[in-house]
Amino acid sequence: MSRPTGRVLTLLELLQSGGIRTVAELADRLGVDGRTVRRYVDQLIDLDVPVEAVRGRYGGYRLASGYRLPPLMLSDDEALAVLLGLVAGRRGGLMTTADTASETAAAKIRRVLPERLARRLDTVLESLAFTAPPGEFANPDAEVLLTVADAVRHRRPVSIRYTDRDGRRSERPLHAYGIVAHSGRWYVTGTDPEIGEDRTFRLDRIAAARTLPGSFEAPAGLDPAQRVLSGFATAEYRYEVILRIHGTVDQIRARLPASVASLEEPAPAAGANPATERWLRVELRAEKLDWLPPVLASLDRPFVIERPDELRNLVIALADRLASCARQG
Repeated sequence: MSRPTGRVLTLLELLQSGGIRTVAELADRLGVDGRTVRRYVDQLIDLDVPVEAVRGRYGGYRLASGYRLPPLMLSDDEALAVLLGLVAGRRGGLMTTADTASETAAAKIRRVLPERLARRLDTVLESLAFTAPPGEFANPDAEVLLTVADAVRHRRPVSIRYTDRDGRRSERPLHAYGIVAHSGRWYVTGTDPEIGEDRTFRLDRIAAARTLPGSFEAPAGLDPAQRVLSGFATAEYRYEVILRIHGTVDQIRARLPASVASLEEPAPAAGANPATERWLRVELRAEKLDWLPPVLASLDRPFVIERPDELRNLVIALADRLASCARQG
């Protein structure tokens, strides 16, 4: 296959992935200039592929809606990756609709694969077992996800209708910086421009989203995933827990990750080994405390509870129970 023909097919694959692709983006992906991209687009049109030109600031090229994809030509590895991805997404809560959507998608892929390959994939799926049942997760609305994702990409403000964990409903603007998948849930993190505060929202609690006029600039060096994790560790809950734990950062993070607790590290002395154990201040917030004593016990490191007193009492009670069980043995 000649290189120009290969690039034309690559262009078709890029357009089939959906959305509007700018000339600059296509030129970068294909390794050609903008004039060559337009020539490749003309070749696709000559082949009766309905490529549409979209004008405006965010213009470019896209495939006309309703265009039927040609039969899938997937290698064994590609087909296995797609089907296993659907299975993993369904079990991990990373679906935007009911579970039946992933099942029907897998069935459609299965129908267009060569029979030999389809039978081999069936043997994998039939023999696959999991160590835990699938989690129960609320699925975000597909239109909400697509609208918010478009706003993230093009830095456009959106208005969202949101219901918080206490059932309070509100409508607010949002400068969305990124979408994050964490522990089977989807989140969007950004800034509320009306109050100038950083906010993180669960996508499944957003009933509707619509794009607003204008644009915004995201902070330089922003890491949406780290922002969401830090937000979990500092969220408002019933108890504020402050501990001092003697150990290394890695030892503490093994049981109290960034999504659970924030860690205050004193400046190390000149030439000190970062793996050296020392007293570190740990802060976290929790709605309940009963899960913390076993975690502190599993750390197997000296610790001091600065507050709250309720946690100290729970730790003492756990120690008494363990001692009692040991004596009975």
